[in-house]
Amino acid sequence: MAKLKVMVAEDDLTMVNLLKTLLKMEGFDVVALNPDDDIVKAVSDRCPDVLLMDVHLSRQNGLEILDSIQKSVMQCDTRVIMTSGLNVKDECLAHGADGFILKPFMPDDLISMLKGA
Repeated sequence: MAKLKVMVAEDDLTMVNLLKTLLKMEGFDVVALNPDDDIVKAVSDRCPDVLLMDVHLSRQNGLEILDSIQKSVMQCDTRVIMTSGLNVKDECLAHGADGFILKPFMPDDLISMLKGA
């Protein structure tokens, strides 16, 4: 089975490093984006299986990015899982997210969500 491609959009460098280490250990192909990048273009260009994105990025709003992803015509079928330290699950799902995980989360919960369990 091919490795799931996970793209991470997170502005906390420590969290990015932890996620990259964890996900690679679990067999995922991981790409971490600079939180100031054009995330919609990156998703469109690379077509990851999953985009794991923080709601509150340093200079961008994850919900606005999610809206742009939902409106754009992409050849990808990327699932978007939002993360936040605030419980904004309902808002994320209303914007079209495929899932939400509240920080801090247990690694097993994240892995299950990424695998679609």
